[in-house]
Amino acid sequence: MCLAVPGRVLDIEERDGTRMANVDFGGVVKEVCLEYLPDLRVGEYAIVHVGFALQRLDEESARQTLELFAELGLLQEEFGDPWETAAAEAGMDPVEEVRNQ
Repeated sequence: MCLAVPGRVLDIEERDGTRMANVDFGGVVKEVCLEYLPDLRVGEYAIVHVGFALQRLDEESARQTLELFAELGLLQEEFGDPWETAAAEAGMDPVEEVRNQ
């Protein structure tokens, strides 16, 4: 599943003519393109889908949505460790695999 997740802009820079930002999604920081929201500023919140900030969002709405996603386990599903996910899909216990090395 690929969600549109609210995140808070931590910093903004221009890279090769494109506005990019590091965005915090409740503790997970990802790089996001800001081209669709050219006036978004550091500290503001936006809905992000597949690496693009699509819509500005107020802080309270962002907080409530992140809490709900966390309760439902959707943040782990969206941002979880890809190695753990691959191991689980292969029927392996990643913790046990590390212990055996």
